[in-house]
Amino acid sequence: MRVVLAEDLFLLRDGLVRLLEAYGCEILAAVETGPELSRALATLEPDVAVVDVRLPPSHTDEGLQCALAARAARPGLPVLVLSQHVEQLYARELLADGRGGVGYLLKDRVFDADQFIDAVRRVAAGGTAMDPQVISQLLSRYSPDRPLDALTPREREVLELMAQGRSNGAIAERMVVTERAVAKHTSNIFTKLGLEVSDDDNRRVLAVLAYLDKD
Repeated sequence: MRVVLAEDLFLLRDGLVRLLEAYGCEILAAVETGPELSRALATLEPDVAVVDVRLPPSHTDEGLQCALAARAARPGLPVLVLSQHVEQLYARELLADGRGGVGYLLKDRVFDADQFIDAVRRVAAGGTAMDPQVISQLLSRYSPDRPLDALTPREREVLELMAQGRSNGAIAERMVVTERAVAKHTSNIFTKLGLEVSDDDNRRVLAVLAYLDKD
């Protein structure tokens, strides 16, 4: 994989470069500011961009906005965003264009090398990788009169794993059930939420997230 990395903390940036290279990635650029990130994404053609949400000079959401602008210029550009805390607004913005190749992880996940690299690869392949804490917050903010309340506890568990970007096979392994059982739960979820069933894992996850996160 060819990677553009943006992180303003030197030690973390250096550590991420070493980690990604250890797993066979080619680092096209490792930058620390928003303008540098914009230039790198405009001139290079990475397979995936790994981007800290907050970058100089604004230290607000500059990294995210640079990534969104790059995705607008190059639709579908895979972007994995790293954040110190759960920010639901950032997750909504990242998912808003309805395309795949997006991820949102808390920086704590970086310390689990296998989990982090799996997320990078999944996003680079056009999939979705959402931090479990982000999904939990999205699922917990709805009142009882929402359609989500119609889901059984088992269906909510499947939905949460779906939203993280897991395939039916991975969900079945995690829940110790058959893929057929997962497919049945998935069908029930879409029916109860009024969403069209799709065999496209990425599109179904984005659809569910968009539905859950709408006002």
